[in-house]
Amino acid sequence: MSKDEKAAGLMKTIMPEGFVFDPERGARWFTRAGHTGFLGMEYHDHGEDWIELALPWREDLVGVEETGVLASGPIISLLDNATSMSVWTRQGTFNPQVTLDLRIDYVRAATPGKTVIARAECYQVRRSMAFVRGIAHDGDMTDPVAHTAGIFMLVSSEGWSKP
Repeated sequence: MSKDEKAAGLMKTIMPEGFVFDPERGARWFTRAGHTGFLGMEYHDHGEDWIELALPWREDLVGVEETGVLASGPIISLLDNATSMSVWTRQGTFNPQVTLDLRIDYVRAATPGKTVIARAECYQVRRSMAFVRGIAHDGDMTDPVAHTAGIFMLVSSEGWSKP
């Protein structure tokens, strides 16, 4: 059996035919381990083409100890994960994708001690790209911590492990 056949078989095992991406279950699965698990990201809410993830404040995620403000890295990771999951939410399926462009504009520092929520929306899907936008806030969506806009390249699951 070739590498491509093994990869296609693995993908079908992981994502059986007719599989529908459930944003709540998917987010809970993605946030239980790895980088997102270490940061403590949590599922918060979702709709047809958007998802919200939460990043509870933790002392070890603070950038400058004297201020108590979360470092920028965890907030960037939160927005990256939420925008990525918004594509799967809109499509209703999980497929490999690559972040082509993700711009983060900081508006202000997050309030010390507060959970940061990222709400990301996939507003357009084309043949090979998905377009996303979102905000991170700490309780008031009209007073964002950061804004994001990005593009993901959609990758066919067939042959995704080619050398």
